[in-house]
Amino acid sequence: MNIGEIARRAGVSRSTVSYALSGKRPVATSTRRRIQDVINELGYRPNATARALKEGRTRTIGLVIPPAGNRLTHMQLDFVASVVDAAARVDLDVLLSPSGGEHERSFERLVSENRVDGVILMEIRLEDPRAGRLQEAGLPFVGIGHTAGDHQMSWIDVDYAGLVQHCVRHLADLGHRRVALVTRSPELISAGYGPAHRAREGFEAAVAERGLEGVEVPCGDDARSGQECAEALLRSHPDVTAVTTINEAALPGIQRALADAGLEVPYDFSITGVAARTWAEDFRPPLTAADVPALEMGEKAVSLLVERIAAPDTPPRHILLTPPISLRSSTAAVPTGGPAGSHRAAR
Repeated sequence: MNIGEIARRAGVSRSTVSYALSGKRPVATSTRRRIQDVINELGYRPNATARALKEGRTRTIGLVIPPAGNRLTHMQLDFVASVVDAAARVDLDVLLSPSGGEHERSFERLVSENRVDGVILMEIRLEDPRAGRLQEAGLPFVGIGHTAGDHQMSWIDVDYAGLVQHCVRHLADLGHRRVALVTRSPELISAGYGPAHRAREGFEAAVAERGLEGVEVPCGDDARSGQECAEALLRSHPDVTAVTTINEAALPGIQRALADAGLEVPYDFSITGVAARTWAEDFRPPLTAADVPALEMGEKAVSLLVERIAAPDTPPRHILLTPPISLRSSTAAVPTGGPAGSHRAAR
């Protein structure tokens, strides 16, 4: 039984139940009595770690996000929404703080001015100074993603290497021999962005394992970049018949470039990758993809952080998720009638 069920039965909002339990804000006596009657009826007992959080200084956690000017992807927005919702369920507020470039002072204020009881980090690099700064400050934190030397931090992440490897194997099983990985921007890759480097590892491993020809294509996180990258790929590697990607924001542009080239997905060209489920299902045709459980990841990140705040001396926990590949309509057997280049020429 949870706060949402108590709120529904008492006919009040979830936040009102939280305030009645915590005393953080005044609640009318009649309303408090009605809530207490429901609690007694259901036998509800607050979670032990949630009770421990009530002794914190701020009852606020920080969520460190990419700069807003970069336009968050669907997956990133799902992370943010799930963190905010999960925090509300244990009566915590969330302070959003961008980091990177000119926003470093914002991150430093978050760490040094006692604004929050703990922090969730997004978009983690293999070598990420933010993790070191939080460890130095003794501030509990959890990563959505992880660094290369992750022994001292708790994190939850997706197995990008394994999932991209499975995507390439799927394409190989369909007969594709020349495939491309559309990854993230050159700037993110050079900065050590973890998912991009792990995706490359999985791609290279699968290409070698199946004896394929593979090419990696760095790409910015927007539709225009996706279109430009796909157009360049078709020009420079006319025999490529399939793409796997971890860049969901580039997908509409990739699709546009293929359509402009007279290629129909999946009959002339296959696309697969790792993406948020909403994005994959809205793609036309629906995308064969490993659906990143962004909502679940945000919830688990809050749960891990609650544990770290309540018991900071407990060993760090690591959660690596490997969602299954959802077979939809964007992949098919390699085109017949010769290599993709000659097939295009015949269209």
